[in-house]
Amino acid sequence: MSDKVMEGGCACGNVRYRVAGDPIFVNNCHCTLCQQQTGSTSVVNMFYETDRLTHLSGETSRHVVKAGRGGDHAIIRCAECGTALWSHYSRLGEHGVGIRVGTLDAPASVRPDAVIFAADRMPWVALPDDIPVFETTYDASELLPPERFARLKALAAKARPA
Repeated sequence: MSDKVMEGGCACGNVRYRVAGDPIFVNNCHCTLCQQQTGSTSVVNMFYETDRLTHLSGETSRHVVKAGRGGDHAIIRCAECGTALWSHYSRLGEHGVGIRVGTLDAPASVRPDAVIFAADRMPWVALPDDIPVFETTYDASELLPPERFARLKALAAKARPA
């Protein structure tokens, strides 16, 4: 595991967290569900094994909505100000976590691996030339380096019912 450590928190400062190591993958998602859930044009999530996330302070609340594939998507928010901090998606279960990059103390230090669901983006949103863009999603085995893909496979295996 990398020595990299990042910290972040909510808008009011009540909740603080730390995440260790490099993310498995980082997506900038433009799907209509992400637009609706964030009230914005897209969301940037970095995905980790949940045990790499340390909740340092503050009370959170859990809000469950449906994900694009129909499973539960649990959004963890600051109980005081409502900032969405991270999520658990049914595909990865509670073993995986998608952390909102915008809640990091240094969000510009994280660069997406891919722009996904570009077909749903607002027509005036410009996309970067140097990040792969996908109309919907991508095959992680083709995009991610082998060690990061292995981490993703291990997480997915933990989330599958026995």
